[in-house]
Amino acid sequence: MMDMEDSELPKAAIFDLDGTLLDSVDLHALAWQEAMVEFGHDVTFEQVRSQIGKGGDKLIPVFLSDEQQREHGKHLEEWRGNRFKSTYLPLIRPFSAVSQLLQRVREAGLRIAVASSAKEDELKKYLDIAAISDLVDVATSSEDVDESKPAPDIFEVVLKKLGIKGSEAVAIGDTPYDAIAARKAGVSAIGVLCGGFTENSLREAGCVEVYPGPGTLYARFGDTALTK
Repeated sequence: MMDMEDSELPKAAIFDLDGTLLDSVDLHALAWQEAMVEFGHDVTFEQVRSQIGKGGDKLIPVFLSDEQQREHGKHLEEWRGNRFKSTYLPLIRPFSAVSQLLQRVREAGLRIAVASSAKEDELKKYLDIAAISDLVDVATSSEDVDESKPAPDIFEVVLKKLGIKGSEAVAIGDTPYDAIAARKAGVSAIGVLCGGFTENSLREAGCVEVYPGPGTLYARFGDTALTK
């Protein structure tokens, strides 16, 4: 058996927000679905729900042709943003034990980063809702990158800000897109089921471990990839 002293502990934990720390995926899906219908696209809640975790740059092309994107893609995304902020943002709550988990990560000597596809103004609100603003060392928003997940840009920006290599970090996310993006950036990924994706889909995307949610990660912290 390998001596634990031989294996180097990770230096940072990189958390996704929506569906990982915040119970927000259904609310995002509602806003997107309403926006699609508003602009004449017959898209169901379930169809949109399966795409949440991607940024708008990756989600819109799933449902709109190139011509439709040129015609009203920007307006659709703006409508969605306004709808989300006015109707759904006030309903978002963190999952249980989120601040305790991040506190525990910090006590273990890891730095904490947030890799989110959210817009910058939404990101600040999210950190406040989760009560973790003072625990996060580095955060990225969609404005920091050219492409959202599953492209690795967000993780590459976080790693650069932290000044570490991919192999020195562990990502925690709820979607296959988090795991795929992390893997492309050389980062190991832990999956959580609280965003609604299956354990199978998360493992197929490359997650090394899968847990029900932040509460279980906190309760079983010593057994996780964050401590090995």
